[in-house]
Amino acid sequence: MISRLLRPLVLGLSAGLLALVLAAPEALAHPHVYVTMKSEIVYDGQGRMTGIRHRWTFDDMFSSYATQGLESKVKGKFTREELQPLAEVNVTSLKEFDFFTQGKLDGKKAEFEQPVDYFLEQEDDLLTLHFTLPLKKPVATKTVDLDIYDPLYFVAFEFADKEPITLKGAPASCKLSTVKLGDDSQVKSLSESIFARPDPNNPFGAQFANKIGVKC
Repeated sequence: MISRLLRPLVLGLSAGLLALVLAAPEALAHPHVYVTMKSEIVYDGQGRMTGIRHRWTFDDMFSSYATQGLESKVKGKFTREELQPLAEVNVTSLKEFDFFTQGKLDGKKAEFEQPVDYFLEQEDDLLTLHFTLPLKKPVATKTVDLDIYDPLYFVAFEFADKEPITLKGAPASCKLSTVKLGDDSQVKSLSESIFARPDPNNPFGAQFANKIGVKC
């Protein structure tokens, strides 16, 4: 039952799925999926921010597990077309968690539209999810503050080693900064109860957020 539910939902951390995972005897108080992230903050020709493009690469164990049972022309190798149904389920499931992306523009909450241009690709046996979160409308902003995290800390994010965040089309005055907070070792001694009964007003995973800042 766990295998059948986990593969198609992938990042869909619904309450029912989480309960099934936590019921497994091997479940531990730490993330179950690890993601290496690269993102691009996009601006238009007028210097207004229009959205953010995410590129999330999953760990090898999860990549292997997620593709179990999928059909492909070449065994063990999947094209974008073959992975597209799985990509759609991923993106749809992430809506409940605001696509793990929280933001403020000049101190005001960033309002994103539904994802566009999403697809999964396989490279060196790892799956990478690509998708763009457009803002509801372009914003001329002096400060951008983005937090990337899973509130349940079921999925752990880390910046890629090289150029994890880039600016595309930003005004020349814009300066980028990144901060990784939290220590994975902090959660190893915690009870699974914190994951089973998360507090929506004080999400546990926020302390492990990858923080992105832009000042123009």
